Amino acid sequence: MTSTHAQRKALGDYGERLAAAYLVEQGLVVLDRNWRCRSGEIDIVAADGDTVVVCEVKTRSSHRFGTPMEAITARKAARLHRLGWLWIKHNSVRCRRLRVDVVAVDRSGRGAAAVDHIVGVA
Repeated sequence: MTSTHAQRKALGDYGERLAAAYLVEQGLVVLDRNWRCRSGEIDIVAADGDTVVVCEVKTRSSHRFGTPMEAITARKAARLHRLGWLWIKHNSVRCRRLRVDVVAVDRSGRGAAAVDHIVGVA
């Protein structure tokens, strides 16, 4: 693993830990993390009451390649929605709704990271 790759992975892991803790603070229950299947990966699966929430976590240390929110396209949101239904089926979970959220973690400034939670992107 190259140094740059290791740094990106460490930043991503940090962002996912921060995002999971933030979601718990907001009253969600984390059900799964880094779930993978042939079709892709879900960073965090959580429950918000009777709603299953698929959370995409985007962590940035600079805005050189855009903000974390700019990385979520309509196509990516639709794929996450499909992955959410696959997770529900795979885990035999009964739920009323599925929601896709984005948690953006911005480490571009000094001090604590900024966390922005966008509810219901798909």
